[in-house]
Amino acid sequence: MRVLIGGGTGFVGRELSKLLKNKGHEVTVISRQPGPGKITWAELESGGLPPCDGAVNLAGENIMNPLRWWNDSYKKDLFSSRVDTTRTLAQAIASSPSPPHSWVLVSGVACYRPSIVNQYTEESDWTPFDLLSGLVKEWEGAAKLPDDIAKTTRQVVVRPGAVLGRDGGAMKQMLTPFWFGLGGPLGSGRQPFPWIHVSDLAGIIAHALEPATPLPSDQQVVLNGVAPTQATNYEFTKQLGSIMRRPTIIPVPGFALDVLLGTERAVILTQGQKVVPKRTLEAGFQFQYPDLNSALREIVGV
Repeated sequence: MRVLIGGGTGFVGRELSKLLKNKGHEVTVISRQPGPGKITWAELESGGLPPCDGAVNLAGENIMNPLRWWNDSYKKDLFSSRVDTTRTLAQAIASSPSPPHSWVLVSGVACYRPSIVNQYTEESDWTPFDLLSGLVKEWEGAAKLPDDIAKTTRQVVVRPGAVLGRDGGAMKQMLTPFWFGLGGPLGSGRQPFPWIHVSDLAGIIAHALEPATPLPSDQQVVLNGVAPTQATNYEFTKQLGSIMRRPTIIPVPGFALDVLLGTERAVILTQGQKVVPKRTLEAGFQFQYPDLNSALREIVGV
């Protein structure tokens, strides 16, 4: 299988590329910079879609980039880096004389309204209620293919929670303070913490690309990219501290995160959703790291 990956040089993209290559598939990355095994976004727009059996978009500005202040310029970059690249790839697929059999967009669980009571599956209805849920709506809308193309190209949206791994994502910024005993719950700690190990997220994407994978015949199939075992931020913090053998007694107040990150961005950490991978499991995907203990032990290396 030949797979085209937008944003393939990022944290999840590297893991997905490695997995696909290990399975014997051929990978081409869409990147801002040219190089071996790559094409640029400009080349995609001018030259059209290269021959491929599957396409994935992972491109997007890091929403938790500690070096970017939360302002209108940053918000604009968050939208354009996701929506514009997704629309470009979807248009290239629609214009191709031989479109791929699978088209996978990776978005996020921010579409689901934070709650400590409600539980969300892929069938849950939702409407935008804030900036980030509005981003997901526009993002996923940009991925939709014309009806005639959708008859032969399966459209899948994977909505991951916090992606955990040793070499990037949330853990990269978290491990250092935890090693120094400075880890602690964020805000109340009671908020749900939907999470997934990066290897499992790559596995779900690869599973969705396979033409033989049994998926519903909806125009745009949604798979929740979260582990089947739920946790709160407090439970995650205590589990990580226990594995690292470090205290976790210094809570981070919600107002401090609002000041440091901006209120609209801080909600990712101070609020959360109970998300269940119902359809992901029904599609036959088997998690390598279904619980926090196994995931965190692999990441920390114990």
